[in-house]
This record gives sequence, structure tokens and C-alpha cells, in this order.
Amino acid sequence: RTQAINALRGHLAEFGLIVAQGVRHIPRLDELLATYPDLPDLARSLCQNLLTHVKSLSEQIAELEKGLRVRARQDEVASRLMTIPGIGAICATAIEALSPSAETFSKGRDFAAWIGLTPKQNSSGGKDRLGKISRMGRRDLRRLLVLGATAVVRWERRYGSPAGSWLARMLSKKPPKLIAVALANKTARIAWALMVRGGAYQAPASGAA
Repeated sequence: RTQAINALRGHLAEFGLIVAQGVRHIPRLDELLATYPDLPDLARSLCQNLLTHVKSLSEQIAELEKGLRVRARQDEVASRLMTIPGIGAICATAIEALSPSAETFSKGRDFAAWIGLTPKQNSSGGKDRLGKISRMGRRDLRRLLVLGATAVVRWERRYGSPAGSWLARMLSKKPPKLIAVALANKTARIAWALMVRGGAYQAPASGAA
């Protein structure tokens, strides 16, 4: 679907019609095709076919996601994972399906490292400094966790975090992308803990790390 949307955006850009990236801008594409008078008939027909394809794919994706949400709610582990902010049905079922047994890892940090979310350590002047994440391990799980964390960060930036919370402190001094990766790391550790110990996620009290 993303490839089809980008192809459609590219064709429209040739005629000076610029549309932002993302699925949420599909209505704008539809509007331009319906109202822009100077689009040649051949180009309009081609773009309309692409848009029809995009809409069809969107309907199929919506049906798949609906079924996945039902399945995730019925699954004991996935339903508990979905209590963690930033983990939805797709991420929860992916973690359960793609991860080895949680008992394989002795602690949450090891699970996060397996996914590739643990920062590299660099020594400088006798001090250990945390650098970029290793990017080793499960790229698909890492991407899902970072996407979920990014959504949480975006929400908190817009509506605010509880005063003194870890996220509020991070937002006051670090760039959003770095925070999203750090939050994805924390999310992976929490997910491991829930898989090992059971229970549902409980938000820490305000001011807790």
C-alpha cells in the first residue's frame, strides 16, 4: 500500500500537486483527483486506478487488523502485553510468535538486546557512554516497538505527561527520536517481565523511574 501511495504521490507531483506522506492523506489524494481541472485524462485515469488499488488494500488491511485484534484479545499472553502503552495487537502477537520462550533470557535487558534495542557502550576518558542501539537481532520486532513508542511520545508531547514521570523528564531534555528508542527499550523489558511473571501492566506512580 505504501508503494502504491508513493507512486500516486509521485505522479501527481509531476503536475505540481504535492501531497504529504502517510495513509491519513489518502482523502487529499481523492480530493485532488476529483477537483483538479488541469490533470490530463490519461494521467487522471492512471492515478484513479492507483487510488482504487490503495483503497482496496486499505479495506483488506482493515479486515486483517480486525481479525488480529480479536485473536489477540482471546490470547492470554497477547492480551496482557496489550496493557503496555505502545503495544497493540500487531506488536503483541508478533512478540509472542517471533520470540523464543521468555525464560530463555535471564533478565529484561537480555531480551531487549536480543531484539536490538540495547545501546552500544563506548568508553571515553575512563567513562562508559551509551551510544546508538546495536540494531542486532529481530529487526521486525524492533521496528514495531519503536513505532509504538514513537506514538506514545507523540501523544505525551501533545497532551503532557504526569509531572516527574520518566517520560516527562526525558521530554524536557532529550530529542523525541532518542526518547522513542529509549522507551522502546523499556517497553521490551516490561514485555519480558509480563511474559515471565504474568499479570498486567501497572503504570508507575508519578515520579518513579
